[in-house]
Amino acid sequence: MVRDVMVRPILSAFMASVVMALIAGLLILPSQGLAQGAVRSTHGDWELRCDTPPGAQSEQCVVMQFVTAEDRDNVGLTVIALKTADRQAQILRILAPLGVLLPRGLGLRIDDEDMGSAGFVRCLPNGCVAEVIMDEALIAKLSGGETATFVIFQTPEEGIGIPISLKGFGEGYEALQ
Repeated sequence: MVRDVMVRPILSAFMASVVMALIAGLLILPSQGLAQGAVRSTHGDWELRCDTPPGAQSEQCVVMQFVTAEDRDNVGLTVIALKTADRQAQILRILAPLGVLLPRGLGLRIDDEDMGSAGFVRCLPNGCVAEVIMDEALIAKLSGGETATFVIFQTPEEGIGIPISLKGFGEGYEALQ
């Protein structure tokens, strides 16, 4: 089942640029497995990180987790959940490695439920970005679930499922300012 919420684009170019600046400010190359920004707290497997992106008027925070595929050390994802500065949108943004097959998008399963897929919206020097505007139902599933599996494709036939723990997601998300 493809959910409408999984494919809606960000409503304005301004909002997209603010969020991209936040990601640029919080991340360095994912192959290094490190992130910038001050860690404010840890909630299970999720970190609450805050930074003031270039051009932003105030500090912005995200909850995030970086994982690699169990069988491929060179395939990793950075998963970020945030509330926009104007509190008008709640976004789940995923940074996948370069080389993913863009037309297939990014699939998502939470526990045993297929949540659909999201298209990639942009590729940066350190990876390709897929994003989802989250509704309350998706936030509840992420908060109450055990594992989210993100599926990327490097060829039309080869899907790579990368599981990520949801332990602490709900607490971390609630802690966002």
